[in-house]
Amino acid sequence: MGTKHDPGRMSVADFDALFAELDNSGRWGGEDALGTLNLLRAAHVVAAAGTVRSGRTVTLSLPVNTVAGPDNPVPAIHYMSIGHDDVIGEGDGRFATDFLGIDFHGESQSHIDALNHVSYRGLLYNRRPIDLVKTSGADVHTVDDYRHGIVGRGVLVDVARHRGVPWLLPGEYVTAEELEEASEAQGVEVGEGDILVFRTGQHRRRLEEGPWDNNVEGRAGFHPTALRFLAERNVAAFAADGDGETVPSPVDGISYPIHPLMIAAMGMAAFDNLQFEDLRKVCDEEGRQEFLFTAGPLRLLRGTGSPVNPTAVF
Repeated sequence: MGTKHDPGRMSVADFDALFAELDNSGRWGGEDALGTLNLLRAAHVVAAAGTVRSGRTVTLSLPVNTVAGPDNPVPAIHYMSIGHDDVIGEGDGRFATDFLGIDFHGESQSHIDALNHVSYRGLLYNRRPIDLVKTSGADVHTVDDYRHGIVGRGVLVDVARHRGVPWLLPGEYVTAEELEEASEAQGVEVGEGDILVFRTGQHRRRLEEGPWDNNVEGRAGFHPTALRFLAERNVAAFAADGDGETVPSPVDGISYPIHPLMIAAMGMAAFDNLQFEDLRKVCDEEGRQEFLFTAGPLRLLRGTGSPVNPTAVF
């Protein structure tokens, strides 16, 4: 049996009830493709711009990972295709170019998920059928729906620091109550239109202890009921130093419950596999955990997501 801070394991029936509770289908119309980004309005962007005071910028992205490892079974491919020793045309001008090939979903590359990336019981967000997403490409909810960028107020909720640990251990999950307590203790208020930046310390653990297969050995994330915190506050987007999933899953019979809830039910823009160690340092130096969050995915037509390099501006 769960307690306030430990709701305990969930059955599939309990999960389905939570899915129905969080489901935003039809909330912004039957053809909606933006989901919770509808909550991020122009007034929120203007207000977020007002958080810029020092002009400092900091990346929230991992470097593109070209090294195979337990958390990177399909490393990115990068090579120089033209060097400065190649002659192109006349004169002394020279050019260098390179090639990048990347399987960006997974546990090692910073990316954003499109709303067609996840389905549940045969349906995508807004109850669109999965046959609209084919191996030749997607016809609905593509990452190009985010082509104008995601710009708003970023709010860091650092649960690792709240617990007084360098990182959460694999298998540990965070509840809605703990998110509320951590945000209050850290002097930030998560509200409508915000981008919730959720730190578990996963990247710090990787830096200090090396990579691990976090689909087998586990990773820290949310308890599914924690998504009520995001729904009640009308959060527009979610960014994590993992992907929000707790492994092993706290739901019987569903290995990865957070993505279906967040994407297929809520329609929430989700950034996976970011790093907040640089951000944590700058937040300490600036004395605040709110900032202007900016991110622009590649215009990958019919795509299920995109590599991304979000930036925090102070």
